[in-house]
Amino acid sequence: MYPQLLHVGRFFLPTYGLLVASGVLIGLWISVRNSERLGIDGEKSWNLGILVVLCGIVGAKILYILNDWSEYAAHPSEIFSIATLQAGGVFSGGLLAAFIAAAWYVRKHHMPALGTCDAFAPGLAVGHAIGRIGCFAAGCCYGKPTHHIWGVTFTSSIAHDVAGTPLYQALEPTQLFESAVELANFFFLMWLLKRRKFDGQIIGAFMFIYGVARFFLEYLRDDPGRGSVFNGALTVTQVIAIGLVIAGGVIWWLRPGAKAVTAQTVGATR
Repeated sequence: MYPQLLHVGRFFLPTYGLLVASGVLIGLWISVRNSERLGIDGEKSWNLGILVVLCGIVGAKILYILNDWSEYAAHPSEIFSIATLQAGGVFSGGLLAAFIAAAWYVRKHHMPALGTCDAFAPGLAVGHAIGRIGCFAAGCCYGKPTHHIWGVTFTSSIAHDVAGTPLYQALEPTQLFESAVELANFFFLMWLLKRRKFDGQIIGAFMFIYGVARFFLEYLRDDPGRGSVFNGALTVTQVIAIGLVIAGGVIWWLRPGAKAVTAQTVGATR
């Protein structure tokens, strides 16, 4: 829609970059506030958040390249091209990299693992919701052609040049669908956080809800670099989404730390 929010001479402000940066900052602020409410050190939470963001960006870009490795292997210089650098990457890859980085940091600084994840889950959801609006503005992560009334037509040549967005053709607004899911997820997780019964309840819910939503949204996506497995039956992102659903379900099934959280709640009400 509007890949460049401002363009003066050689200077331009990409809408995608601005919204992603805004999502990161808002998500971090919410995560740190939630951490402090749960009795987790705020400074450590800020440092963790910055590490997770950086690793998430790298992880998203790595999976983006791996999903289209045959093309990049034939033209290695494209890895560092403007088009690749400007591409948002694959969120699932960023999420996995962020979890790995978070596990290392939390263990090193003796932070409560699942409790910290609970504090960060709502911020992750709202940050992603804002970032997907940036995707919509840039024209990336676009959907399949559609005749539905909600189909969106892109006309910007910049979107086509950078993301390969089809122009003058109605497409499924997958970016807005995912943004709406994550925004609803955020409000639900914030509501659930106030009623938390056990460590991991919030992050488990986030992983389950987002995994289910992303699995089905993949059927509407039509941008390249999706990756495929099982002879094209599923995309790589769908396999990761299934893993998220299973992991979230296991956390809820095991209900780790339930007694500890209950004891903290009772102590706080006395």
